[in-house]
Amino acid sequence: MSAYILDWLNLLFRWLHVITAIAWIGSSFYFIWLDNSLEEPSPENKKKGFGGQLSSVHAGGFYEIGKYKLAPPVMPDNLHWFKWEAYSTWLTGFFLFALMFYVGAESYLIDPNKSQLSPPLAIAMSLFILIGGWFIYDGLCKSPLAKQTWLLALFLISLIGALSWGLEQIISDRAAYLHIGALIGTCMAGNVFRIIMPGQRAMVKAIEAGKQPDVKYASASKLRSVHNNYLTLPVIFIMISNHYPMTYTHPHSWAVLIAIIMIGAFARHFFNLRHKGITKPSILISATVALAVLAWVIAPTQKPLQTSAAIEVTNEQVLSIIKQRCSSCHATQNTDSMFTAAQAGVILENMDQIRQWAPRIEARSVLSNDMPFMNRTNMTDQEREYLGVWLQSQK
Repeated sequence: MSAYILDWLNLLFRWLHVITAIAWIGSSFYFIWLDNSLEEPSPENKKKGFGGQLSSVHAGGFYEIGKYKLAPPVMPDNLHWFKWEAYSTWLTGFFLFALMFYVGAESYLIDPNKSQLSPPLAIAMSLFILIGGWFIYDGLCKSPLAKQTWLLALFLISLIGALSWGLEQIISDRAAYLHIGALIGTCMAGNVFRIIMPGQRAMVKAIEAGKQPDVKYASASKLRSVHNNYLTLPVIFIMISNHYPMTYTHPHSWAVLIAIIMIGAFARHFFNLRHKGITKPSILISATVALAVLAWVIAPTQKPLQTSAAIEVTNEQVLSIIKQRCSSCHATQNTDSMFTAAQAGVILENMDQIRQWAPRIEARSVLSNDMPFMNRTNMTDQEREYLGVWLQSQK
């Protein structure tokens, strides 16, 4: 029953996390679009202190939007803030992260084939990465390096690559990827909590006191908001990456992750420029080509047979391997205590079902070692080879 309850908690927080992430990313996309799409204000609006204006239509209504160069002369009675989208996304994401990697540390976080970490030590290391990572990022953004945008970006991506490589040496492949995603998400939420919101409060306080707000608060908030915007596509990829083992189980998965982060950020750059009226299809085309090249480079190859002669694998042998190694998590009534229902709806109890799911079996148990999960049932390399031979014979 405890596993069943954990499944429901996982479902609940995953659902909430997706909903809140949509709200946060949606508002990020909207405000970057809005800021980049502002037009020269009319003479009348210039007198009001506007630095830009925009007209739009949506859902049967017309809108006139104006942005002050720095701040309005008098604070409005009703001022709308955008913060809880970020906070709720991080909170639901952290609870989901904790359910998976802290409550289930022995199964999801620790890979005994890589290290013999105890759960408390592995959890402490995980928390240190999230907290320490934010302080390193924040410090770099406040350093002279921040004045060189591209240099800062290259330095940060190098740090992420080094961390990703290091994590892959000591924790599970999935956990390594998701820790990078959690760290990026923490930095994004930290930008809102520690930089953007305090800056906006300081500006509001200055206006209420009849003073001119310090422009440094607006500049710092804009910088971190832009960082968050460029990180949205990479972090969404990491959120869904656990469904695609060809990325995180690759021998150089850290490099695959860095490549996808850079491609995602570059693709986002196309849209940010387009909002300013600068259309460069070459950016989107090159990002698409880069993704296609990456897919080609990391494409799995059929592993050569280790046996000295060709072997013939019977249906009975395949059924025996599947029942012994896979059916504990993929059956009408699972026997694995961690998974209460057939994972991903895949049931493997007879040959018809095995043939039905043959492509997925090949992708996750032959071309990669992603399944069985953490190899909990100790599938051998020879058994994977036998499955590969049989699957090839069915094509």
